[in-house]
Amino acid sequence: MSFKKRESTTDKAFSHEEQLAKIYEVRKMMGPIADRLPAICSEDSISRYLRARNWNTKKAGKMLKETIKWRSEFKPEKIQWEDIAQEAETGKMYRANYYDKFGRTVLILRPGFQNTNAVNKQIMYLVYCMENAILNMSSDQEQMAWLIDFQQWNTSSISLKATRETAKILQNHYPERLGIGILYNPPKVFESFWTMVKPFLEQKTHKKVKFVYSDNPQSKKVMEDLFNMDKLESAFGGRSSGGFDYEAYGQRMREDDKKMSSFVDSGCSSAYSPSIMSELQRSELSSDQCSEASDEGGCSSCDKAASSNVEVADEKVQGQPHDSKDVANGNTKVAVR
Repeated sequence: MSFKKRESTTDKAFSHEEQLAKIYEVRKMMGPIADRLPAICSEDSISRYLRARNWNTKKAGKMLKETIKWRSEFKPEKIQWEDIAQEAETGKMYRANYYDKFGRTVLILRPGFQNTNAVNKQIMYLVYCMENAILNMSSDQEQMAWLIDFQQWNTSSISLKATRETAKILQNHYPERLGIGILYNPPKVFESFWTMVKPFLEQKTHKKVKFVYSDNPQSKKVMEDLFNMDKLESAFGGRSSGGFDYEAYGQRMREDDKKMSSFVDSGCSSAYSPSIMSELQRSELSSDQCSEASDEGGCSSCDKAASSNVEVADEKVQGQPHDSKDVANGNTKVAVR
C-alpha cells in the first residue's frame, strides 16, 4: 500500500513531504538492497522504523539493517506449521478469526498455558504468529491487537530468557506493529512484576498496554469500544462461546503457509541471499560508538540495564505466592493511554 502520513504525536512535527524525504533518505542508505528487498524496504515499512526511532534517519537506517541481518539468519518467512505445531497445542498463542473495531488483526496469548521449555522453539512460534498476523492484515492496517489472558498464570510461568528475547525481537524487528495490548485480569503479583520490568520496554511500547479487569465497569467499556462483543470470546467478557480448536487452527495455518509461500515466490518478499548480505555489509553506516549508546531502546548499555532490571524483578517475583486468582478488585485502574 502507498505511504500514508500517520498522526501520532511525534509524526505531527513533520509534514507529509518531510516524512517522505526522510523515508527516501533511509532508502538511499540501503543502496541496491532496497530494490532487492521491496517488502521490508517499502515506504510503509521504512516509516515504521522511522517512527520507532523518532524520525532519526541514522538510527532508523541502522535498525532496519539489523532487521535485515536478523531475517537472513532466522528466516521467519520459511517457518511452517509443522515446525511449531507442538508449541500451539494448548492454545497459548493464536490468531483470532476476527478483527477489532479498528480492523486490526487480533493475537490471543495465554501465558499460563505454557507447555514447553525450549526457549528457542517458543521464540520460533512467536515469530511464526507475528508473520501470520502480518500476512492476514487488512490492506489499510499495519498494526495488531494483543489480548493476553492470565487464566492459570502464576509466577512460575515467567521465563526471563524468553521475556528478554521476546521484547528484543518485537521492539527491534517488528517496530510499530503493536497497536494495543490488553492485559486481561492480571493477578496482583503481575502488577508488581510489570512495574519492575517496564523500564525494559520502550516508553511508546508500554504506553500501548491497558490493564483490564472483568469486574470493572470502565474495563468493560474499554473492551466494548475495541471489540464486537458477539465475536469476542466469553473468556474476555464477550458473547461468543467459541474457543481454541487445535485441529481446526492447524488447518487454517496450513492454508496460510501456502499463502506465505506464494507471497515469497512472487518476489514480494525476496530471499535474503549471501550476495544481499555482502551488499549490506558494504553499505553499513560508520556510526560512532558513542552515538550508538544513545539509541533509545536499541543500545548495548540500555540492554544491560534492562537485563539487570528483569533479573532484579525475577528475584522479587519468585518470592511471591503463586496465586493466579489474586486479581485486584477494590482500587482497580485501567491503564488508558
